Amino acid sequence: MAKKNAMKNNLNLKIRLEIIWWIITALVVVGILYPIVSSVDNYQFLIENIVFIVVLITLTRYIFLLKHTFLAKINWLKLVLIFLCIPLLAYLFQSVNNFQTFLDNLLDTDWENAFGSGSHDQQNKMHSYIRAEMLLFGVGAIIVSFLFPIRMVISIWRQINRGTT
Repeated sequence: MAKKNAMKNNLNLKIRLEIIWWIITALVVVGILYPIVSSVDNYQFLIENIVFIVVLITLTRYIFLLKHTFLAKINWLKLVLIFLCIPLLAYLFQSVNNFQTFLDNLLDTDWENAFGSGSHDQQNKMHSYIRAEMLLFGVGAIIVSFLFPIRMVISIWRQINRGTT
């Protein structure tokens, strides 16, 4: 009975930790995207940007802190997540490519429409900020989406053969 209560408490702690991490992730998303949303009227890469940030933070957390998550002992879910990374990687590659194509095709006359009103210097700063954070989080999300399935395979193998995560 004591062992069952300890396992239940452990699961409750892991669920609480997961909720705290999702709150932290949401705060990071708001903090990073607030300057863009407040300056640019119609930011067309908002959804992609949110996905990049969430994927980077969440998958990095699962790669390094797997044994502290609810996912640690659920092999079937790890297997499903391995295969879900294939379409995720395709989406991330396509989104980074679309953003890069958008920047390459942007003309000086489109800057005001693309990066909000204000002086040319402010538009340049916003352009640099958007470019830097999109590429940072986009490329980071691609890298962790590639590494995540490898970590899940290692975890499944360890759990089956050694009893650890």
